Amino acid sequence: MQIIYWLILALMLVGIIGAVVPAIPGSSLILIAIVIWGIVSGSFAAIKIPLIVTVIVLLLSIGVDFLASYIGAKQAGASKWGQIGAIVGLILGFLGLLPALPFGGPLLGMLIGPLLGAIIGEFIYRRELWPAVKAGIGIIVGSIVGNLIQGLLAVAAVVVFLVTTWPQVFGA
Repeated sequence: MQIIYWLILALMLVGIIGAVVPAIPGSSLILIAIVIWGIVSGSFAAIKIPLIVTVIVLLLSIGVDFLASYIGAKQAGASKWGQIGAIVGLILGFLGLLPALPFGGPLLGMLIGPLLGAIIGEFIYRRELWPAVKAGIGIIVGSIVGNLIQGLLAVAAVVVFLVTTWPQVFGA
């Protein structure tokens, strides 16, 4: 049982990393790990609190992601064109369609793609370079702050799981 517990914790660690790094499942992976532990241990009553906390964290993570990007965009004066450009840049960067990236693959593309997409979208809308660059940076800063908050929420969910299940597995 302890080996399975350690594997569940490793899965949760990947979930914490995924909460910060785009394209890797984050809080949802932690939620799946908790459900798997409930099935394996045969006691969903023992994981009731971590399950509730993780569902709340998952919902908060979704909200934080959108809100942080929105606030970053608004603070930098970005329009909807910049936000749409950032989304298109994220998709193109993830798929590796940015020709300027001979290395780094999707992860680097997902970091650079939204910035370039936001700048291009804003430039199309405003026809001025500096406001477009400023808006692109604002969107990216908002996204990074949102990802860091999601990471903290994911750590909190895992800590709640550890505190409630550790004594059951390893004794008090």
